[in-house]
Amino acid sequence: MDSNLLKVFVEVVKVKSISKAALELDFAQSNVTSRIQQLEKSLGYKLFHRVPKGVMLTREGERLYSHAVEIVKKVEIASLDMKNMVNQEQLIVGSTESNAVTRIVPFLLKLHKDYPKMQLELITNTTKDIIKMLLDYQVDIAFISGVPKEEELMVLSKVDETIVLVEPKNEKSNNVFLCFKKGCAYNDFGANYLMNTTQTEHKRLEFGSYETILGCVKAGMGKSLLPLSIVEKLKYTDDLKITHLSEEIAYLPTCLVCRKDNMPKISEYLKTIVG
Repeated sequence: MDSNLLKVFVEVVKVKSISKAALELDFAQSNVTSRIQQLEKSLGYKLFHRVPKGVMLTREGERLYSHAVEIVKKVEIASLDMKNMVNQEQLIVGSTESNAVTRIVPFLLKLHKDYPKMQLELITNTTKDIIKMLLDYQVDIAFISGVPKEEELMVLSKVDETIVLVEPKNEKSNNVFLCFKKGCAYNDFGANYLMNTTQTEHKRLEFGSYETILGCVKAGMGKSLLPLSIVEKLKYTDDLKITHLSEEIAYLPTCLVCRKDNMPKISEYLKTIVG
């Protein structure tokens, strides 16, 4: 099976369009179409349904996709290894927004200082989305909230977080839970905690910024649950009522993780610089 054809197939799946895949790959659209047809002919199955907005996978295409992602990534890894058998030439880092607020900058600065020739890339998203990217070989390492349950992943390093309930300082907070966007590990935990402790279902409002969440809590809009490190970093400790949750109630450490079959060459070094 030609890995180059699989690379085109994976890109079409990613953008759900042959024309968009052609732009991403810098190919002519006819070239992409031809390669998909060549792959379909070699396998004996139709891989895509054509729909008005692009393409969608057939059942056979869905079965091929996970294998194709793994093959394409392993070819890329092999190519990178052969270019330089000793050094880590590239590192794609995934991170939750919460970790990006508190510790990603010193982490990247340290990496850049110690490995000045290494190409670095940072992608931020929610824990759910970052884990998916890691499983799909789209990032090499990732900071996530909580200990991963996926068997394919291993923890390189762990930072314990103090989770706190934050409320307006001088007034009773409304039954409104202010949280980060869907996929954040603190969302479902926070909603369940509030339901269990107050016996009241809270209206959930989602935001794309922790600065916005804390500002709205300060203004009396509602309450939130998040790491104390974020409250301290954004300098809201004197503006809010803060209740610490014990580890028995809330154990959501920030973990630096990678795939077991795609460990960075500098994994031992990475274990020492997170904190």
